Amino acid sequence: MLPKKRESADLEKKKSLFFEVGLAIALLLVLIAFKWRVQIKDTVDITNPQELTELEEIVPITRQEPERPKVKPPVQIKLQDVITIVENDSKADPNLIIEEEDINQNTEIDISPPEEVIYDTEIEDETEIFVVVEEMPIFRPDICKTMAEGNIELNKHIQKSIKYPVLAQENGISGRVFVRFVVGRDGKVKNAEILRGIDPSLDQEALRVINNLPAFAPGKQRGVPVQVTYSASINFVLQ
Repeated sequence: MLPKKRESADLEKKKSLFFEVGLAIALLLVLIAFKWRVQIKDTVDITNPQELTELEEIVPITRQEPERPKVKPPVQIKLQDVITIVENDSKADPNLIIEEEDINQNTEIDISPPEEVIYDTEIEDETEIFVVVEEMPIFRPDICKTMAEGNIELNKHIQKSIKYPVLAQENGISGRVFVRFVVGRDGKVKNAEILRGIDPSLDQEALRVINNLPAFAPGKQRGVPVQVTYSASINFVLQ
């Protein structure tokens, strides 16, 4: 295939020349840029020296912290002995006469023991109610000798005497009622009260059974019958 251009119009042969000319022009421009000088105009000082001195003389503003309130120390109260002056109301003669006796080795001195003071420990307050005594009350003393045996008999007696209220049965009410009472000096039950109840009908039935209990063997303190607090629980169970 024949080339379309003439050899004289072929630019491939002049490529190196164009490169050298372009490189020379670039170097020339870089040299001119380094040698180029820009005239700098004189700057005008716009500050006033008087203003500068005034600024230097300004006192810096510091933050002043508010004063904290002074806390007064706790007042210490010193207790001092109080001296009470009591007037002398005694009618004794202030002019005492001291008589001197001639005592020697032969003088007999009567030394007698002081009189014994007898305290009556058997007298007890009839209104005083004890919680714990030396001998606790015993239920059914005819067949029981100890308090534990008496408690067993007491539970049996309560179970036999209890009558479940019809209203409580219909409403399905059950539970345990705690009762407190006093065993008197004569062994009889008194002052029965409900400590923790369930229903008014059950509470009234528990009080009725307790108030109708037979007499206990009374509690004793130092061999003397006394009043003692006693507690019992009645369990109402629907069958």
